[in-house]
Amino acid sequence: MIRSTLGLAVLGLSTLVACEEKAPATLAPTASALTASGPAAAEAQPLGVDSATSSVKFLMDSPLEKIDGDAPGSVTGELYVVPQDLTKSTGLIKIDLNQLTLYQQRRAEEQGDYSERKKNDKQNEHARDWLQIVPHEGEVTAAQAEMNRWVEFKLEKLETATPNVAALSGAERKVSATVSGDFRLHGRKAKKSGKLELTFKYAGDKLDSVIVKTAEPITVKLEEFEVHPRDASGKFVKTVTEVIASNLKGKLKNEAPVSFEFAARAK
Repeated sequence: MIRSTLGLAVLGLSTLVACEEKAPATLAPTASALTASGPAAAEAQPLGVDSATSSVKFLMDSPLEKIDGDAPGSVTGELYVVPQDLTKSTGLIKIDLNQLTLYQQRRAEEQGDYSERKKNDKQNEHARDWLQIVPHEGEVTAAQAEMNRWVEFKLEKLETATPNVAALSGAERKVSATVSGDFRLHGRKAKKSGKLELTFKYAGDKLDSVIVKTAEPITVKLEEFEVHPRDASGKFVKTVTEVIASNLKGKLKNEAPVSFEFAARAK
């Protein structure tokens, strides 16, 4: 039970390799690591992510169980922001799964209280194996483990009703936006979009930094990226759907809502 539960808990952030015969029709195509395209406009200002202050969280909530993941200090990358026209902005953001810690709460029935939120060291050890960020002979090489370590998002499109943040006034200028682009995990890539809150901080008329925060969680459908439970040696066990149907029905869902926040500062 513990291993099946953990396998599902880490599903929203995994970068694994799994069995093709188990793949659903909606499986995302395989992809190598994403590469930054650089600024799309000459006036773009490069901003580097402040990893130390970044935060990534997810909560897999259900009637009988809550499993949440916390990955502080896990975001790296660069943004190329065009203050005069935010729609021309680009960037590449990465999340380091080595920073992920899982916590769990349970209750016996829907009317009862959840148990205290706790971290279980053994569960987190199993989670790292299921994520395949630890090499295992015959299953995952050191190079694959390093590749699996990173979740990536390549910003390709930014939409907002306030594209010219340079024309606004004040030391802090807030903008709502929708971003979309390539999202890569578990060795597979799909188009993803999300709603963000952007807070631009200025020193006079010069852009100093931007705080990027999800306005609402971004849902990752687990089986789309072929993320399934695995045993301690990294071998495939069964699909997410099969595990939920067999012994986790009512405890977990087949998706992981992810939220994040980070600051990117002028170089």
